[in-house]
Amino acid sequence: MSETPDRLSNARSRALRGLFRLPPGALARMAGPPVVRDGRTLEPEMKLLLRLMEIDAPPVESLPVPAGRRAIVAGSREVGGIQPIGAVWDRVIDGPGGHLGVRCYVPRGLRERGPALVFFHGGGFVYGGLDSHDAVCRFLAEQAGVRVVAVDYRLAPEHPYPAAVEDCIAGYQWVLANAEGLGVDRARVAVGGDSAGGNLATVVAQHAVATRGLRVPAYQLLIYPVVDLAEERASRATFGRGYFLTGDFMDLAKASYVPEGADLGDPRLSPLHGKLEGLPPAYVVTAGFDPLRDEGDEYAAALAGAGVPVEHVCEDGLIHSFANMVGLGRAAPAAMRRTARALRRALHGA
Repeated sequence: MSETPDRLSNARSRALRGLFRLPPGALARMAGPPVVRDGRTLEPEMKLLLRLMEIDAPPVESLPVPAGRRAIVAGSREVGGIQPIGAVWDRVIDGPGGHLGVRCYVPRGLRERGPALVFFHGGGFVYGGLDSHDAVCRFLAEQAGVRVVAVDYRLAPEHPYPAAVEDCIAGYQWVLANAEGLGVDRARVAVGGDSAGGNLATVVAQHAVATRGLRVPAYQLLIYPVVDLAEERASRATFGRGYFLTGDFMDLAKASYVPEGADLGDPRLSPLHGKLEGLPPAYVVTAGFDPLRDEGDEYAAALAGAGVPVEHVCEDGLIHSFANMVGLGRAAPAAMRRTARALRRALHGA
């Protein structure tokens, strides 16, 4: 009997996690000589993973979009593993474009009303969904002790801007409107996301600040966010090839998401150009070997300059998409534990 894709993926995932459980010294020897850029050293785990991907994983942007979406989900499952969680349930709500999916995560042992994170996944506005970021949401829920509500917003190119923005605003408003039934304290609802999802999270926060009668999120959790589609920075040239996220991927994402003739400086596309005063406190984490590093660093500085309380961390040795790697090795899970602790401190006060 031939192996099913799920069985193959599970077997690959187990083999990969077994490899990354080797002692650090053995992993470093397998990874080869250190890679140093901008005074930062790439984690051996990241270098080894990049080598394995070069052998066995064609760039997502080289595939037809449907195949690329399947590859993103499969790859995320391999590096995310099976993360424990108290309860998970899906629901379909009314969205601006019709049915809008959400997935709710409740950490183990949580019974009382408490804070929540409304989470928007990454994937360049073209890829990703509830399944690609399931492990991330489980991890954040358990580690931070918060409910997480993930929003399955519409994707480009079928649904270009502003569809994703509208869906994410609707998802955030739905959580507020249904807080009691969800067991959520409306005063402690944060927004967050990774990459394109980080863009959408801070766009939602800016929208809330500007909208009378809409509660402003309590916190922003921004993981290597996309914040400026209008200008490219030095890190894109330095890391746009060979470090997982490529310049070609970003070009495809931008062409798919942004309608022809749109103003790239529109804050709902490029939140760095928006009004930052009055935004909620933020945790901005970037990766040292990420093409998006410089714009994320700049956004953290701009928030601080606007009087927004900001904790900014650059995980120097990591690459883009480390948030998905919560089931792999030591470095990425440790970085995500630090991220979850920041969320716990912000929403629980401890």
